[in-house]
Amino acid sequence: MKSYLKLTIAVVAMLALIFTGANLFLYNGNKGDAGRPYRVEAERIAAKIENGEDYSLADYRTIINVEIQESGFQGGDSDYLVKEIGGRLYRFDYAYHPDNTAAIASFNICFGVTAAFVLLLLLFLFLKLIRPFEKISAYPTELAKGNLTAPLKESRGNYFGKFLWGLDLLREKLEGQKTAELALQKQNKTMVLSLSHDIKTPLGVIELYVKALERNLYKDENKKREVARSINGKCEEIRNYVDGIVRTESGDFLHMEVQEDEFYLSALTEKIKAFYTDKLQLLKIDFTVDGFSDCILSGDLERSVEVLQNIIENAVKYGDGKRISIAFSREDGCQLIHIRNGGCALSENELPHIFDSFWRGSNTGSNSGSGLGLYICRTLMRKMNGDIFAEIQESDMIVTTVFTVA
Repeated sequence: MKSYLKLTIAVVAMLALIFTGANLFLYNGNKGDAGRPYRVEAERIAAKIENGEDYSLADYRTIINVEIQESGFQGGDSDYLVKEIGGRLYRFDYAYHPDNTAAIASFNICFGVTAAFVLLLLLFLFLKLIRPFEKISAYPTELAKGNLTAPLKESRGNYFGKFLWGLDLLREKLEGQKTAELALQKQNKTMVLSLSHDIKTPLGVIELYVKALERNLYKDENKKREVARSINGKCEEIRNYVDGIVRTESGDFLHMEVQEDEFYLSALTEKIKAFYTDKLQLLKIDFTVDGFSDCILSGDLERSVEVLQNIIENAVKYGDGKRISIAFSREDGCQLIHIRNGGCALSENELPHIFDSFWRGSNTGSNSGSGLGLYICRTLMRKMNGDIFAEIQESDMIVTTVFTVA
């Protein structure tokens, strides 16, 4: 806001400076004889006199009298100038009353209209852009602080409509994630408390049996075997609790919503090309997209873009950095999209595991990652009634997504 006010003041000051300077120049332009029409006409008459030609003062607008000065100059009411022609002095009386009032008025009107337009434009920018942006400038900071309660609605005629809509969509998504996270934390705490209570019972029984055996309270061998079987049963009970925890934690821990919709293959391809053409060119990676026959696919366009982006990002990160290509094929009513990159260092034995959660191959090296990228791709593709698989051909990695044709 302060920067805009400084800019406005600077523009107003510049306009005032131009206005003052131009008016002074036009006003002072009336003074002096430079460029006056009577000088031009006097020169023309002088040339005719010198050449012995006749002339008529009626042909001249400013020269009113010409006479030879034989005995010095005599005063008069008119302005005059003197020229020497053929060794004799001639007096040229002229009548010239310059008037730049019309020019000055025309300039001031034009300049005033221009200045008014500039000031109105600055006012318009302030009301429609600067002030609305000032109101929402603190909104991202509030989102970062976790203040997700206040919605930011799009107003009609607002130039930031799409931006505001995106911010509010981000707020809703963050709020949903926060709610889900709190619910998950509550669920985890409840589960921990429940398991701790459930496990304490068999542990207590085991502890009693162990102390009894330690003190040799059971003399009968059959009783000892019965106690051993009870301890084994309680251990099995605890193992079942632990297996339940493992099954719960290895389930679908990522909540990913997919819209059941339809979209054109060309729309998906154009989004990918728009995102990666310049980026891969900067990285000096040869990026090619083969031709294809357009068709309508079933699924979520934005989620499909997310899948292809994850695959290409892996190709950039783990490939040889030379080439990435996208090819298309049709098979059994499905549209296949093949993403190929060179420099695959993954072994065939590791290939079946690349879509597992938190799994990272031997080719990751020092590259950071969570091991969830391809797992997310498989989850999304299956939710869209599609699939994904990978294969290694010589030193190339080929990841293929399978979409259902609508």
